Amino acid sequence: MNRYPPLKALVVFDAVMQSGSFSLASEALCVTPGAVGQQIQKLEEWLGVALFIRRVRQVQPTEEAKKYWQRIQPALVLIADTSQKVRASRRMAVSLSMPPTFAAKWFTGRMARLLTQHPELELHLNASMVAVDFERESIDLAVRYFAEPNPDLDATLLFKDSAHVYCAPDYAKTFALGAADDLVRATLLVTSMHPHWHEWLGAFSGIGEARMAAIPRIHFDQSLMAIEAAKQGQGVIMTSPLLVEAEVNGGALIAPFPSFLPLASGYYVVHHRQLDLRPAAAVVKQWLIDEAEDGALLPVGA
Repeated sequence: MNRYPPLKALVVFDAVMQSGSFSLASEALCVTPGAVGQQIQKLEEWLGVALFIRRVRQVQPTEEAKKYWQRIQPALVLIADTSQKVRASRRMAVSLSMPPTFAAKWFTGRMARLLTQHPELELHLNASMVAVDFERESIDLAVRYFAEPNPDLDATLLFKDSAHVYCAPDYAKTFALGAADDLVRATLLVTSMHPHWHEWLGAFSGIGEARMAAIPRIHFDQSLMAIEAAKQGQGVIMTSPLLVEAEVNGGALIAPFPSFLPLASGYYVVHHRQLDLRPAAAVVKQWLIDEAEDGALLPVGA
């Protein structure tokens, strides 16, 4: 007698136990309910025990079935997970996560360059600022913005950040923004990523605390919206030059003042330190590093 039970029947049995129904299991497996019943019968014959009590439109697992499934289900999960990892290790698909504004303002303009250099790649992009659980999520690489990387991450600095001031050319002319003190006439566009107006004004202007607090402000949780507002002449934004290079190159935004704040934070490419990086993901990681070294602020078409 074969020491292994019918393996196809084990998969069907697992699907029935998870769904609690022959019909739902058949839908999940894309087979007929009759085929599910046949596989369960084969497994029952091999084991020599009844696994389900059949009733009209209902099946109920026996105690033997519950105990059996409890023992074999972790092994089935392990087989599935391991098989998927082996299969994925040879694929050229790469799942890359990055902050929405970084993706829109820096990466998408260079994405074609990556795929031209490596046409074998299949990119899957995820725009998010949430920390990635690399052990549970199917994400290979992430670009994240922080000051101190998590010690569990392999983190390579792409760009050290700094906080600069930008506005539309007409806005600077309308409000006569010739010096930092002139910002008392402006509206400050504040982003959650660059909330450093108080430090910047304290360092580069002579505006007192009371007048500083009286300057109108609009707060944004996404830099992308704040940049668009600045382009539309809604105020003055503080942000990274990395995120507005296209707007500055195209003349939609200008830097009315040369002063800027160096920041401890930066953009890092990260992955789990203890998990092997697949060859395709390693290609994308090295491309990001090379692209950053070649010049973060070159015109996109350069």
